[in-house]
Amino acid sequence: MSGLLEGQVALVTGASRGIGAATAEALALEGAHVVITARTAAGLEEVEERIHADGGSATIAPLDLTDGESIGKLAAAMAERWNALDVMVLNAAMLGTLTPVPHIDGKEFSKLLTLNLLAQQALIAAFDGMLRNSPNGRLLAVTSSVGRSPRAYWGAYGASKVALETLVLSYADETRNFPSPKVAIVDPGSTATAMRARAFPGEDQATLKPPGVVADAIVELLRNGLETGHRLEVRG
Repeated sequence: MSGLLEGQVALVTGASRGIGAATAEALALEGAHVVITARTAAGLEEVEERIHADGGSATIAPLDLTDGESIGKLAAAMAERWNALDVMVLNAAMLGTLTPVPHIDGKEFSKLLTLNLLAQQALIAAFDGMLRNSPNGRLLAVTSSVGRSPRAYWGAYGASKVALETLVLSYADETRNFPSPKVAIVDPGSTATAMRARAFPGEDQATLKPPGVVADAIVELLRNGLETGHRLEVRG
């Protein structure tokens, strides 16, 4: 298979379904070998099968990103096989319970921050060297509009996303004068995903754009050459 990413390596987290799965499949269609991670092996296997059926290549890596050792082991395994990482999409996240700020459960909030924020920093730290080794390394982090526009009952999730944006854009500024990586934020907007369904249980998802629209927008961003610090807002 030949395409925009022929011969390149991509890593997509939270890739067993939704935006992560669609993005992994879109990157594979462009020729990348895609390493896909999530906690659910069965979901990853289904994505891998679809990628292979379309003529692409992928490697599944079931792991819990809240386990810091797992991230380190994944990075070490990938570094043994490849010298560089060309694309990393930080998509994995948890919604948590939508509740007033005074009612946020401390244990759940800690778990949410561990995945949505601390694990993201651990991924950046673990793969920084491989991203820099790529002549055109790119890191994209998936955010949410509630990070910039606080909303009632979304305090925990929104706080994790605004913190993620600050973290990632700080990394963008730190690497701005280097050839690689280029760093961008992706706000997918209202998309038909399982997380969205949990947040809005009465919503008709047929009225929302499918995850593939976000994936296509990500590929187009890569095609056009992103500027570090860019924010992609996917509407429609």
